[in-house]
Amino acid sequence: MTTYLITGASRGMGRALALELMRDAGVRVLGVARNKVALRKLEELAGSETYPGVFIAGNFDLTELDEDIFQDWLRPYLPLTGLVNNAGLLINEPFDSMDERKWKEIFEINLFTPVKLCKLLQNSFVRGGHIVNIGSMGGFQGSSKYNGLAAYSASKAALTGFSECLAEEWRNKGVGVNCLAMGAVQTEMLETAFPGYEAPINDEEAADFLKWFLTKGKRFFNGKVLPVALQNP
Repeated sequence: MTTYLITGASRGMGRALALELMRDAGVRVLGVARNKVALRKLEELAGSETYPGVFIAGNFDLTELDEDIFQDWLRPYLPLTGLVNNAGLLINEPFDSMDERKWKEIFEINLFTPVKLCKLLQNSFVRGGHIVNIGSMGGFQGSSKYNGLAAYSASKAALTGFSECLAEEWRNKGVGVNCLAMGAVQTEMLETAFPGYEAPINDEEAADFLKWFLTKGKRFFNGKVLPVALQNP
């Protein structure tokens, strides 16, 4: 059975990707999020005619993670075929008014959580495994930048550099690492940060691509930061 771990699996692209993977029998999705109710709904869908795959709920706050409890939960399902570091935080606030606490919160979720997970899971992948870090066009060098996104874009730019470096460090392990710099996708997080804005694609369309990239992309890419956008962003 192939096993994929997805963070931020309770909503948006994480939830949509979990459902896409669950369309295939023989696939097990480990979904991590803080929202226990949303995770339970995914569990209820698993094993159905539409979603014959397996879903295992991991109700964890990754910013306050008890590593021993997490490892005990994860151990029966190893090794992992893939990891998607999808959990993220987007705050739209001008640089002049954003305090240090918010900067630290954004970096904790968007950068240090993926770093922590990769560290914990360094010996948990099959050879040929694939880590996909969900970045942003806001952190992609040379892309247009926008007011209110200094902290968010800086955190995602750091994630791209981490992805490139980890791919080299883990090349001998046979584990691929790539970062997808996503453009605007219609999700709850985007709607909260930019009320009324309509993105060119929705989370289900994004998940369809993410599934292909997670399961097939390592054959073509490693250590890459790839823009995934119809516009800038």
